Amino acid sequence: MSASSAALSDAEVERRVSALLRQMTLEEKTGQLTQIFYKFIPDSATPEERIRKGEAGSYLFVTDPAEVNRLQRVAVEQSRLHIPLLMGFDVIHGFRTIFPVPLALAASWDPVLVEQVQTIAAREAHAAGIRWTFAPMVDIARDPRWGRMVEGAGEDPFLGAASARAQVRGFQGPYIGSPEHVLACVKHFAGYGAADGGRDYDSSYIPDVSLWNTYLPPFHAAVQAGVGSVMSAYMDLNDVPATGNRFLLQDVLRQSWGFRGFVVSDAFAIRDLTTHGFARDEQDAAYRALTAGIDMDMGAKSYLSNLALLVRQGRIPEAAIDNAVRPVLAAKIRLGLFEHPYVDVSRAQQILNAPEHREFARIAARRSAVLLRNQGALLPLSKNIASLAVIGPLADSQKDLQGSWSFAGDPSEVVTVLQGIRNKLPPGVSVAYAKGVEIRRRYPSMFDALQNVSPAPAPTAAEIEEQFDKAVSVARRSDLAVLVLGEHEDMSGEGASRTSLDLPGDQERLLKAVVATGKPVVLVLINGRPLDLSWAAEHVPAILEAWYPGTQGGNAIADLLFGDASPGGKLPVTWPRSAGQIPIYYAHNRTQQPETSPEFTSRYWDLPSTPLYPFGYGLSYTQFAFSNLQLRQNRVKAGERLEVSVNVENTGNRAGDEVAQLYIHQQSGSASRPVRQLKGFQRITLAPGEKKTLRFMLGQEELSYWSPQEKKWVEEPADFDLWIGPDSTATLHATFAIIP
Repeated sequence: MSASSAALSDAEVERRVSALLRQMTLEEKTGQLTQIFYKFIPDSATPEERIRKGEAGSYLFVTDPAEVNRLQRVAVEQSRLHIPLLMGFDVIHGFRTIFPVPLALAASWDPVLVEQVQTIAAREAHAAGIRWTFAPMVDIARDPRWGRMVEGAGEDPFLGAASARAQVRGFQGPYIGSPEHVLACVKHFAGYGAADGGRDYDSSYIPDVSLWNTYLPPFHAAVQAGVGSVMSAYMDLNDVPATGNRFLLQDVLRQSWGFRGFVVSDAFAIRDLTTHGFARDEQDAAYRALTAGIDMDMGAKSYLSNLALLVRQGRIPEAAIDNAVRPVLAAKIRLGLFEHPYVDVSRAQQILNAPEHREFARIAARRSAVLLRNQGALLPLSKNIASLAVIGPLADSQKDLQGSWSFAGDPSEVVTVLQGIRNKLPPGVSVAYAKGVEIRRRYPSMFDALQNVSPAPAPTAAEIEEQFDKAVSVARRSDLAVLVLGEHEDMSGEGASRTSLDLPGDQERLLKAVVATGKPVVLVLINGRPLDLSWAAEHVPAILEAWYPGTQGGNAIADLLFGDASPGGKLPVTWPRSAGQIPIYYAHNRTQQPETSPEFTSRYWDLPSTPLYPFGYGLSYTQFAFSNLQLRQNRVKAGERLEVSVNVENTGNRAGDEVAQLYIHQQSGSASRPVRQLKGFQRITLAPGEKKTLRFMLGQEELSYWSPQEKKWVEEPADFDLWIGPDSTATLHATFAIIP
């Protein structure tokens, strides 16, 4: 039975792997451990030459189904052992259909939605011949200056673990080789999101207690969900590069967690062990990476050039090469590549253009948006207004709504906010548009440089002022203004860290000028991180965080603005008032003078130490009440489970979604514990006046932590606080105890 119809047994896979290994030369084995960039990075040999000689086990960035077939034909029909290629691509938040970025998907607080999104992404990628995605990224990020925050699930390990599990299930399906699914690759292992100063690629210094309790849980969740591959990180972790870190790759990943898939380096990370000052030369780098636990070399060809020589020198036994090749071959076998290496090109086009995929992208964008402010119930807007101004540099930008890592998407298919609003309103409504200002990065994006993309010429000072004045005039002549502000898609992502959280360019001046007209203003944010909204939070009546919403973003935003959908997303990050508060996160420890103390004022003399918006925050067009918090028992023994229930009621006059969030605090133990920790959540839809009783279970997984004193996971006798509510400041409270 082929892998396309059912999961293969471990014994069958091992038999086939061993049979192949017995036939392979040492050079062919190192070829299987080599992944090569297709055209994106110049190569000294053609793909055909490398494939025929067995020097490439995988290629990246081949997205044309016909080209996939051509290269696979070379591998399957012209190489000695006929081993198919494993085609990889960064399918981060969609392939042809672009969904909201991962941070936005986390804001949905809806793992079922996240799984469905990645199921569609996998289906499209699979149709094009891609069998391996470099996702999910599950790095915990508590510094919004770090550009790659946009690719993860935010600051919390519990929410991050839920997102990791959902994405692995979505990409891989019930088993590796499930029809129309792909192999997932959880990244970047581990601690990449804790880079000094939020500077991409910089070193991370993480004590064991934070590593185990905060940064590793989402990776562990992905491994428990059956993820087939892991990607190492670029940075030094506590002075040892992650790509040469035996503690991470052997002690934690393989020995503690029992991971049986394969590990790939991040791009050129093996070669760059020399740049770190860790390896003395490229041969030493290949030695250190392989012996630490890296199975496949992405991009650098360091293994191809050095592993066979290291074996012949006696520094590495050939059995170590075999151990690295085994999981790579096993993945190809499980994916069914030996039986089905080719793509049905005509069917691929049908799947890539499936209208139901676009419609689900609209649903995902609606459910990911977070309503931050709605003074005077300005939203939802009436469709019967006479005139509306749509203003801002991102209001009619197709490419920017996609966000970073959307290389296979077609920007011409993106519905902009301006288009979405025009689609929504009847013909008699006047919708005027003005760009207002230009925004651009100070330095070109790394991807622009690699693809030889030149920025558009900058406008003159006179053109800038003329454009600005036009926007203010358009707002003045209209009944209401929708400003669409934020960051270009290349301002968040890899190589896109920032020193400031200000609205880039002259956007805040534009916002203030439009508000000064006296017209009602709605601010729609397109971005991949929290931004400084201190002024807007006091002066703009309505603020909708839409993130980078994807292909159907404009239609989804219009649905929300005009009440055809109700916002129900919640923040997956704590939203600072200023970059000066960073890092700021809700799950911090108490100090000798906690914020709840009557004497407490602020940790700063010039600013409150509280965030602008707390973790888990988000408004709706209706109101909800939490009541009747019940614990089935208030004393449990270690290892027992505690059932918690609460009533949630829609007390408003519109249907809406609420996310019930459960937090705990351990009052004493072998270590100080965070003031609150998320340990459960449920998103529900309630009609006006409807009430539901929700139930949560707390067990050993939720009540344990890694103790820095005990040097192990513990579930300790202690008293606990418990809260349930709409965000991390929930006030509905109960207590329970774990007893000996």
